[in-house]
Amino acid sequence: MSEGPDIARLAALIGDPARANMLLALMDGRALTATELAGAAGIGLPTASSHLAKLEEGGLLAQRKQGRHRYFTLADLAVGRMIEGLMGFAAARGHVRHKAGPKEPALRKARICYDHLAGDYGVRMLDSLRIMGAIVGEEEHPQLTPAGEALVCDNGIDLAGLKAQRRPLCRACLDWSERRIHLSGALGKALLDHFLTHGHARRAPGSRAIVFSPEGERRFAAMFPLAG
Repeated sequence: MSEGPDIARLAALIGDPARANMLLALMDGRALTATELAGAAGIGLPTASSHLAKLEEGGLLAQRKQGRHRYFTLADLAVGRMIEGLMGFAAARGHVRHKAGPKEPALRKARICYDHLAGDYGVRMLDSLRIMGAIVGEEEHPQLTPAGEALVCDNGIDLAGLKAQRRPLCRACLDWSERRIHLSGALGKALLDHFLTHGHARRAPGSRAIVFSPEGERRFAAMFPLAG
């Protein structure tokens, strides 16, 4: 192909197992060092540095310096959405790398997808918002209604601040484990932050899993009830 976007280069960058593991390690939104990413990929630091340079050059990673340390993150939200979409595509085609481990049920229940809630709880959140009339529109283009705005404000979320951001208020993100849509965008992040900042949920150490406390489970069920 001599014209158009170079998807072969992008596919080659993601297709290397070590680089894929590095990208997946950054899907919880944290910034990690080269040493941490080398550990996630199961390779030595010199090899990891070479891979990181290629990912950064390809526009998939960004880095920032803090003191003597360099930290790497996904370049932007678009990279996170792309990776989550690829994970969903792979899961739907049966391309699974290994059998489920002990962390698998927790990841499928609730996990962080770059900066918003995914898994069963993420899909349930969007389903409930639609049932309550808080979210309308086509599946790929969710829109917050006046009833939804009232719900957001009633829960102490700064809606005006969310609307002032450059990122979209509501976005659809394909969930790799549920193979359905969950909510991302500024609102998706704010709803997850609501539970994290109030101590009703936390990130599981060394995992993308989000663990709700008993009180958090009750509050989540009250805020996002199931139909019927």
